[in-house]
Amino acid sequence: MIDPFGRHISYLRVSVTDRCDFRCVYCMAEHQVFLPKAELLTLEELERLCGAFIAKGVERIRITGGEPLVRRDVMRLFEGLGARLGHGLKELTLTTNGSQLSRFASSLARAGVKRINVSLDTREPEKFRAITRWGDLSKVLAGIDAAQAAGLKVKINMVALKSVNEDEIAGMLEWAHGRGMDLTLIEVMPMGEIDGDRVEQYLPLSLVRARLAERYTLDESEYRTGGPARYARVRETGGRLGFITPLTHNFCESCNRVRLACTGRLYMCLGQNDDADLRKPLRASPDDALLAAAIDEAIARKPKGHDFIIDRRHDRPAIARPMSLTGG
Repeated sequence: MIDPFGRHISYLRVSVTDRCDFRCVYCMAEHQVFLPKAELLTLEELERLCGAFIAKGVERIRITGGEPLVRRDVMRLFEGLGARLGHGLKELTLTTNGSQLSRFASSLARAGVKRINVSLDTREPEKFRAITRWGDLSKVLAGIDAAQAAGLKVKINMVALKSVNEDEIAGMLEWAHGRGMDLTLIEVMPMGEIDGDRVEQYLPLSLVRARLAERYTLDESEYRTGGPARYARVRETGGRLGFITPLTHNFCESCNRVRLACTGRLYMCLGQNDDADLRKPLRASPDDALLAAAIDEAIARKPKGHDFIIDRRHDRPAIARPMSLTGG
């Protein structure tokens, strides 16, 4: 699949649910209204959709949410997709908040998952509860232990929040690298209505990087995982540090990704509202001809870049849909 700007689309991110057992302050409202379960595709339908994308050249699939591991019987999807590894699919990965990892780490490894991303914004228990509203830090840390014990390679994703966790970034870096885990820092993204103020949350990673450079030697790295992060090697720790910067530095020029929501809607860009309905052609015919045509039409509409911006006058999100619907 080649989009209008000559980019080869080889990476599919699949949200299996918009539900989550956390209510992170930068992601959703505390009393978030979730989709009726009847609107979600079945796991079998999600696997069929993934198969159609693999047939069209997708090589990497990342399962996201919401929190993907709260979806009932989700391991059936991992096992089905895992069977496709080596048959067009090169990598199956997961982004999780870690709350359920103690239960699923071994099963994920057996299904063929090699590496996962765990979202962790602080290692202070009370601050963790304040950021996630409902989360238990001890369960996440136990989940990371279980993942590493199962042989999974873990990367930590940390959303940088002004005046909240910016004083912990250096400590998180040394902790993660000390355990053989990469760390990626992420700017807050203006998606969906939240209870807080994103202007107050926003911490530019250009500033964070400049601060870290006063303490560490950051050597540029050509390492890529297929996602939007740009990496540096931290000479003092030997580990990698990633930066995802939707606001301070547009990362769209090499975008190879599309995102499938749990409803069957395909979002060609995280930071645009345009989408394509794949549920209709999926259910219209048992063969994939209509579905393949719908995918081709969608890719032909993939935009050059996103429209992320924080409206400092009104604090309105650039994108109305919540992050939990399509994952990050």
